[in-house]
Amino acid sequence: MADFKKGIQTFGRSLLLPIAVLAPVGMIMGIANALTQKYLTEKAPWLGNDIVQEVLTSLGTIAQVVFDNIPLLFAMGVAYGMCKRDKGIAVFSSVVGYLTMQMVMNIYLIVTGSLVKDPDLMRAAGQGLVLGVQTVRLEAAGGIIAGLLAAYCCDKWGAIELPLAFAFFGGKKFVAIATFLLMIPLGFVLPIVWGLFTKVLIFISPIFMNDTFGVGLYWMAHRLCIPFGLHHVLASVVRFTEAGGTYMINGQPFVGILPAANEVLFNQGPGSQAWTDYGPKLFGYLGTGQMLTTLFRIPAIGLAMYHTAFKENKQIAKAAILTVVLTAFLGNITEPIEFSFLFIAPGLFILYAGLCGLLAIPLQFLHISIGYIRGTIFDFGIFGLLYDDTNWLNLVLLGLVNAVVFYFVFRFVITKWNLETLGREKAMGDRTLLIEKRYDDIAELVIIGLGGKDNIKNVDNCVSRLRVDLVDNDKVNQDLLKDTGTSGVFFPQKGHIHIVFGPYVEFVRNAVDAAMKK
Repeated sequence: MADFKKGIQTFGRSLLLPIAVLAPVGMIMGIANALTQKYLTEKAPWLGNDIVQEVLTSLGTIAQVVFDNIPLLFAMGVAYGMCKRDKGIAVFSSVVGYLTMQMVMNIYLIVTGSLVKDPDLMRAAGQGLVLGVQTVRLEAAGGIIAGLLAAYCCDKWGAIELPLAFAFFGGKKFVAIATFLLMIPLGFVLPIVWGLFTKVLIFISPIFMNDTFGVGLYWMAHRLCIPFGLHHVLASVVRFTEAGGTYMINGQPFVGILPAANEVLFNQGPGSQAWTDYGPKLFGYLGTGQMLTTLFRIPAIGLAMYHTAFKENKQIAKAAILTVVLTAFLGNITEPIEFSFLFIAPGLFILYAGLCGLLAIPLQFLHISIGYIRGTIFDFGIFGLLYDDTNWLNLVLLGLVNAVVFYFVFRFVITKWNLETLGREKAMGDRTLLIEKRYDDIAELVIIGLGGKDNIKNVDNCVSRLRVDLVDNDKVNQDLLKDTGTSGVFFPQKGHIHIVFGPYVEFVRNAVDAAMKK
């Protein structure tokens, strides 16, 4: 059970690798997209300049490619973080697996007659174009599955010896081949499982439009769907189908929340009757509701984690926590911090989802009209502060209530049950060398503590841990390793050790590699 828990924690942290790039890219995309909105260019005519608009549009398009391929980034990041050996081969194989997955699911849809040809109905059916292939949209979950499979194949068959006639395909080359072969049956099973989930979501979706508590139920379900990658399916059902309602605006019907919101936000505008009648309800399921999480709840959770981090870990934890908070605040990506406690405390995640729903219910009667889809600080600035009649102050007040509740709930639960959230990995010894970033000195201690160069077979690292293959575990001097500043030493299996250095791990790994060559 302990090994399983450690593996889950490693998995959770491996997700931070692809996420690291999303915060700055999301900031660029958010600013570019916000400054190209018609409402803003009318208020600031200089923004309407053709050259300015061309630059902003181009920046937004360039940044969008990263977000369009988040699942692929997750596949590579998870493969790199979870694999114990030959990480480059695992990353390569994860791409092979992910591409195979898309095509296999496409074939499944064709063979079963489930392929939706109408683009307007594609999203509601949980389908879409991925790298030019119409397939089941598993979103980040698809990338994670491909990454895990590639890491498994690499660790299991990375050194396999095939019969002489097939020797060329053995070893590292076999990893990608195995990933490809195993992904074929897996790719046929995934659409069945996701199809069942999608049908359930479509069946229950009408209750989310209840005028009293519907928005709360929606956001609770939305958070609960995140671990399975199904939150996009739920959102699409409400946004693009009759499940989200039909709205008559100036005598024209709009089916689903998003088409109606587009009409209200970009064509009718503040001051119109449609803005008054439909704005608060529509936007509560879009940007307004998301902002409660990205701008208030996530920062509050991050603050609770920082305050409950062990004193000796605070400096290291601060960087990790700040990264995941900014990823939500600037990029609208909440998974990193959610995954950091989802796998070590599923009950806390369920409580988190429930609170998200409960504390979103006041949106029904506070008349807040802040669009658009995303919930970043840029969206709040553009659609909240620069638009008229948004009642943005009500969102701030409700957000502060949310922040207080989430902070104290998380602080209590983390300390009450001694959860190993970010910064609460048990400290081991003197951290002076790590704090002073004396990596060469740390490397010398690591090598000696591991029993010398002759006892070290291979040195690698994941996002937070130095992973070392050993000849003999008994030669390890843990007391000496404590003085390197590590937060933990683990023996996941015979002949293998993990030494936790958090965000400093790559610098320590580089120093160890250099010392090993001397």
